[in-house]
Amino acid sequence: MAQYSISGKIYLRKAAIPLAGCQVYLNQGNPMTQSNEKGEFIIKNVARGSHVLHTLSPNFQSIQQEINIQNKDITLELFVDSLDVTLNEVLVTQKQTDFGFTRMRAVESLGIYEGKKTEVILPEQLVANLATNNARQVFSRVAGLNIWENDGAGLQLSIGGRGLDPNRTSNFNVRQNGYDISADALGYPESYYTPPIEAVGRIQIVRGAASLQYGTQFGGLINFVMKKPVLDRKLELVARQSVGSFGFYNAFTSVSGTKNKLSYYTFFQYKRADGWRPNSDFESYNFYADVDYRFSDKTSIGIDITHMNYLAHQPGGLTDAMFAENPRQTNRERNWFKVNWNLWALHFDHKFNSTNEFNLRFFGLSAYRKSLGFRPNRVASIDDNSERDLITGDFSNWGAEARYLKRYYVGKKLFVFLAGTRFYHGFNHSVQGLGSRGKSADFDFINSKEGIANDYSFPNNNTSLFFENIFYLSDKFSITPGLRWEYIHTRADGFYGNIQFDLAGNIISATRTNESRTNERSFVLGGIGFSYKPSSHLEWYSNVSQNYRSITFSDMRIANPSSVIDPDMKDEKGYSVDLGLRTYETTWYNFDISAFYLNYNNRIGEVQFYDASNRVLRRRSNIGQAVIMGLESYGEIDLLRWALPEEEEASAVVFANIAYIQSEYKASQIAGIVGKQVEFVPKVNIKTGLRVGNKKWKASFQYTYLSDQFTEATNAREGGVSAVVGLIPAYNILDAGVSYQLGRYKVEANINNLANTMYFTRRATGYPGPGILPSDGRSFYLTVQGKF
Repeated sequence: MAQYSISGKIYLRKAAIPLAGCQVYLNQGNPMTQSNEKGEFIIKNVARGSHVLHTLSPNFQSIQQEINIQNKDITLELFVDSLDVTLNEVLVTQKQTDFGFTRMRAVESLGIYEGKKTEVILPEQLVANLATNNARQVFSRVAGLNIWENDGAGLQLSIGGRGLDPNRTSNFNVRQNGYDISADALGYPESYYTPPIEAVGRIQIVRGAASLQYGTQFGGLINFVMKKPVLDRKLELVARQSVGSFGFYNAFTSVSGTKNKLSYYTFFQYKRADGWRPNSDFESYNFYADVDYRFSDKTSIGIDITHMNYLAHQPGGLTDAMFAENPRQTNRERNWFKVNWNLWALHFDHKFNSTNEFNLRFFGLSAYRKSLGFRPNRVASIDDNSERDLITGDFSNWGAEARYLKRYYVGKKLFVFLAGTRFYHGFNHSVQGLGSRGKSADFDFINSKEGIANDYSFPNNNTSLFFENIFYLSDKFSITPGLRWEYIHTRADGFYGNIQFDLAGNIISATRTNESRTNERSFVLGGIGFSYKPSSHLEWYSNVSQNYRSITFSDMRIANPSSVIDPDMKDEKGYSVDLGLRTYETTWYNFDISAFYLNYNNRIGEVQFYDASNRVLRRRSNIGQAVIMGLESYGEIDLLRWALPEEEEASAVVFANIAYIQSEYKASQIAGIVGKQVEFVPKVNIKTGLRVGNKKWKASFQYTYLSDQFTEATNAREGGVSAVVGLIPAYNILDAGVSYQLGRYKVEANINNLANTMYFTRRATGYPGPGILPSDGRSFYLTVQGKF
């Protein structure tokens, strides 16, 4: 006789908090299990037919729910109430459809998200090109994101939004399992490492209001939550093999399991390709291990280890004329980029009781990035085989973050309090000088004394405290105020030099200027959120939060032939506002429509100017006050479920993600800036598509459109000889994919850029340019997966 399972999650209704230790049993008590710390439970080997499910937990109301099993497993979401509160009904919902996109609960993983604009992506439910980390497809449901697509293999993630520079997602606080993964979270917040989406269980995104809990930045939070160990097996093996156009090959293997109190998840990934353009080949290795030990239902400890390294050939940038002539051409064969990233994290979780939780996380990074190449200001210049420009950066960082979450009652009203503290120490050693004249990836300086253009150490310390509290004033309305105190101490110690050559290319003189800077500051950021739920499926939310971003190491001293840096640059300050309406706990439809306002003071950007030799250069400086506002909307509907409510096996989901954004510089001390459009802000940003399928097969089609956008504050349209400034023209992209599941095996096929559109999303100012970096043309990919 066939056997099935009943699984699900149990939440405390008011705060959507997972309820641990709740007993769950069928019929008269057999079989029986209990929920874990995430509220999850599973009952296996259940026979077909009718059963009665019961829940039992001290201080909480019980549930009795009749369940009828007919040839498939059952998944439930159960919401229980405190015995101190009497409500009209207990809601039990069966999971009806998988959109691949949801939102964070009011309280989740020792974080408060009530009244904040949040998104959660579930990669396994998408029909997307996961092997290449295709951000255009993975983040297609997140409204208003501006994504640079010059890296067709997904080695680096470059996401911006609301006018924020997408470069290596530096305006978001990027984390993995809750800890920082960027080069230096304070002074150099660029992410050279991107977790393989094949290993990611969820991607959590919190917009600007994240500044109170996760740092001060304007963008908010992007947190890659890696897949968790399987709980019901000692060993599970997943093997994925992918091949594609332009010599692409990806091998991904993960092993997971649980034995008694010990659980683990680990993977290894190897990826290589020749690239769409010549001189764009790469080879990448990635390893990750998560080992957890549960002392009891209340206490657990775990460790994460991540290693990634890759070597990538850089084909260089193009001028506008070169791109129009042939986007696939390259005149650089000696440019290279090398990254080695090592992350570690130790986490301790303890639940004192059902209302008090604590988390402590230690984390660190030991890494380097090295860039090497010939990169003159005139992009069309033929390589003269002279010494190449070499920049190395070594990063050694560590930090600790502690969080305490308490649920408490005032009368019969439930409140939730969060307090946290964080200490972070970063150290970055950056050296720039002359590299070899060869063609190979030789990352050694040719002259350790005269050939060094600058050599800087950037130590920094950061201490912060943050507090938030949810006040549930009624069953429908809540207020969530918060505060963050921040102390930042940054230093720069080193020298910059000037190297002169004779006509034969030999060094004839080298001068050095020693420099030491110290910048110490402390401040308080505030914010407040509001949430109103007129019904069980709708929520009005609003949030106001202050933001802050300090100048980075690259703002302080990097020699670039096409760039000049203002030595008197100041930190950026401002605030962001969100107001929106979204669905809550729906089954066949899902939407989030919101308006935002972003006030950005002392915005750092680039302005085109002409030097004494009439060369077009860029000056990086504080441009002025930028105001960015707009509408961000997302909606999807399962047409098949809407038309045929009784249909549970198949779905036909249509989604639309539309953002309309206006931007303007309101004030500036630079002539000709006021009234100009803010850079990296396309007015219209659309991603829409269709996904159809059932339990065995799924197919998707996606359309992407972004309107024109500028790359610097004067709104220059022509790139000139350097091509680092100018217009990024509007573009349209089509993608398609299909997957088929047959038992333990799964086959996926994808076509990226179906119409073979020639377009670009980025004008690089330095590496891997400078100049226009074309995005990939049409490409095909095939993946075979086996799960054992």
